[in-house]
Amino acid sequence: MNKVILMGRLTRDPEIRYSQGEQATAIARYTIAVDRRFKRNNDGQSADFIGCVAFGRQAEFAEKYLHKGTKIALTGRIQTGSYTNRDGQKVYTTDVIVEEQEFAESKQASEQNAGAFIPQEPAQAASPVQAPTPTAEVGDGFMNIPDGIDEELPFN
Repeated sequence: MNKVILMGRLTRDPEIRYSQGEQATAIARYTIAVDRRFKRNNDGQSADFIGCVAFGRQAEFAEKYLHKGTKIALTGRIQTGSYTNRDGQKVYTTDVIVEEQEFAESKQASEQNAGAFIPQEPAQAASPVQAPTPTAEVGDGFMNIPDGIDEELPFN
């Protein structure tokens, strides 16, 4: 069984491309920063940066609704591969192929966190990740979503 479940924030806007041919398929690539639960000894990194690839409708959704800082939850599968670079060296890749993706916080909370620190990938890391503060919650642990926002949701 090959099943991955992740929740994190996009480190940058998705890159969208379309395949060649009669029926062009959308392909979205993005990276999400997933907070680690525990820190290892002397490890300054508190998040993992996971490369994700979405195809078809999932890619079109990413193109339209996802952007840097958006918190999402996704399910998918791990896929490994390899290629030979220009220097003749073999490079190994690992990506998560997205099967489902959805928002992990309300639009209002996302807008409030828009100015919050978004972690950079390891080569660009500047400081530790700051966890976002939760929005107002109902006593059952779920976020309170106001009435009348149906037209803003990308699904019905």
